[in-house]
Amino acid sequence: MRVLYVISEADPFIKTGGLGEVGGSFPLALKKNGVEVRVILPMYSKIALELKEKAALLASFKVPLGWRRQYCGLQELIHRDVHYYLIDNEYYFSRPRVYGEYDDAERFGFFNRAVLESIHRFSNFKPDILHCNDWHTALIPVMLKEFYSSDLLFINIRTLLTIHNLNYQGIYPWEIYFDVLGLPEAGLCYQRFSFKDVINFLKAGILYADRITTVSPTYASEIQHPYYGEELECILTAKKDLLTGILNGIDYERYNPQTDPYIYNRYGSYAQKLQNKPKLQKDLGLPVRPEAPLLAVISRLVPQKGLDLLVHIMPQIMAMDVQMAVLGDGEAQYENSFRYYAGLNLDKMSFIDYYDEALAHKFYAAADMVLVPSRYEPCGLTQMIAMRYGAIPIVRETGGLKDSVIPFNKFTGAGNGFSFANYNAHELLYTVQNAVGVFREKSSRWETLAENAMRSDFSWERSAKLYIDLYTALLEQLS
Repeated sequence: MRVLYVISEADPFIKTGGLGEVGGSFPLALKKNGVEVRVILPMYSKIALELKEKAALLASFKVPLGWRRQYCGLQELIHRDVHYYLIDNEYYFSRPRVYGEYDDAERFGFFNRAVLESIHRFSNFKPDILHCNDWHTALIPVMLKEFYSSDLLFINIRTLLTIHNLNYQGIYPWEIYFDVLGLPEAGLCYQRFSFKDVINFLKAGILYADRITTVSPTYASEIQHPYYGEELECILTAKKDLLTGILNGIDYERYNPQTDPYIYNRYGSYAQKLQNKPKLQKDLGLPVRPEAPLLAVISRLVPQKGLDLLVHIMPQIMAMDVQMAVLGDGEAQYENSFRYYAGLNLDKMSFIDYYDEALAHKFYAAADMVLVPSRYEPCGLTQMIAMRYGAIPIVRETGGLKDSVIPFNKFTGAGNGFSFANYNAHELLYTVQNAVGVFREKSSRWETLAENAMRSDFSWERSAKLYIDLYTALLEQLS
């Protein structure tokens, strides 16, 4: 089984968020389970020089893109035993940002076509499956069928499209369809791209792909309804027999409190974890109080993450005998709110207004609880990483949060976190109060809860096998 994993970012080459995290860890899991997987992504100028220097030029050629013929350099290297290809074009990828450029439609249109053209240049590797990810690669199923259906090399290649976040769809004016993509001017392709008065890359990819997945079972169900469907719910409901939700995992080598080089004290039990909290309190300028529950927020500060709920109840939280540490940047409204409350409560709250990987690991290792009150969360990795480090997640029951966090039952000792159902600030407050109450009890309940969380398995092993089953089913359709 040969899989070409097509993604716009993959750690350690480039990572802007959870997509890059998955791009770096999932192929490793496939490789360990016997899949011949290779990864292909753009060669951004922001990729570290030591990785670029390891890459060798495999081929150079022209890529058709509408009326254009654009240069492509196909680079290859092996990293952590996985074979990578890098699509090199300085005009498109030597930019200060990975996303958000004025010509993103053209940039990723080029990337998609270049991936398909690269298959002709691979040595000793013809993929059976093209596994695409989000709107940045959603044109591959389209282009495969529209441009390469008569090419013998591409016969029997199947496509799988994973939706990591339906909120991002690649919506552009019709000029892109005609001038950049050069697709048929009428017929089924034209209809599949149509979205109100514009075109939609992700919609077309969904309609062309042989199978579709999302990053959790609950999210696969949610996006078939208007609240979560981002105006594609009817399309997804129509394709529900081809839609599967598989929960993401995390890299257990990278997130391992027993070997983590970033944290103050490495540990393998909850009792050992406690050594980290006073050191973070000291570094953040908070009073060193092991008995005070330390609540952490490690997040992009955007509306999706439910931060309006948290801001609404900040006065009540600050009135409790707790400490809070917030790490992340994003929209000014949230940054300003957290800065305001940190200034009012110097002995209770610290706000770090940027993201730092090493500091994030320290937060996970030191925190008692991690707040993830998301409006929607396709999968969520924060709660999984938190549990790996014995920090108890407090989450809203949506998407992957619902699929990974089992509410703690103080009578039986089962569960690995706390959750609330409705998108409501007072439900969040009640859940925080409940968690703090359990923490303060003079019993072993909190230690039991933390040990439950640390034993929860969110490695890629199970998820990789479910994807392999999907790949197998796709290939069996050919026989």
